[in-house]
Amino acid sequence: MNIEQSVGLVTGANRGIGRALVQALLAANIAKVYAAARSVEKLGDFANDRRVVVVPIDVTDERSVAVLAKRAEDVTLLINNVGVLDFGSVLDAPRNAFERNFGTNFYGVLSMSRAFAPVIERNGGGAIVNILTLVALASMPGLGVYNASKAAAWSLTQSLRAGLASRKIAVFGVFPGAVDTDMLAGVEMPKTSPQDVARAVVAGLSQSAEDIFPDPMSASLYEAWKKDHKAVEKQFATM
Repeated sequence: MNIEQSVGLVTGANRGIGRALVQALLAANIAKVYAAARSVEKLGDFANDRRVVVVPIDVTDERSVAVLAKRAEDVTLLINNVGVLDFGSVLDAPRNAFERNFGTNFYGVLSMSRAFAPVIERNGGGAIVNILTLVALASMPGLGVYNASKAAAWSLTQSLRAGLASRKIAVFGVFPGAVDTDMLAGVEMPKTSPQDVARAVVAGLSQSAEDIFPDPMSASLYEAWKKDHKAVEKQFATM
């Protein structure tokens, strides 16, 4: 994909990987990028670059999604980055935790993809990028709620890829390992910077890599998963 000729939209651009993605796209000379978040006040520093358009979005609100799709009519690259994480096992976590995670991590991706696929198609084609997670491939029991929502989003990503291929829209899945963001604050383990992840995502797009493993942890675990996914499943089950 030619980043320089693209018009991007990044959800969850106010922090972490989302903010780094906007910065990485700008560094790659993207023509224009919509930086989207629920709280646009946190996006004020992007106003210094004329290529950035700050826009509000609540991906769990169909009306908010529809309004943005009408406003951002020139988008050719949608990055579904916004996500939430609740800790807890599938046996103990409250139902509303599942509803919150699926509402953003699955239904939010679905709503944005449905709304922007016609926009991207009208603009001659482009790409949809879904920021997933390594634990979509193998679940950690303590992240049972999050695992399930992201695994569903991975399945959705594959369905979108098949459904949109004839409409000249490529669909990418990104599977980060542990990243040093607010989401994992307080969790002590080796983490990759969001800037490194974002640069790897942009590089993967440029190389048309459908599945992007953007950090050392995810790359090494993916190799192990390809060789013996049951072994990785059992390894993760002990974490």
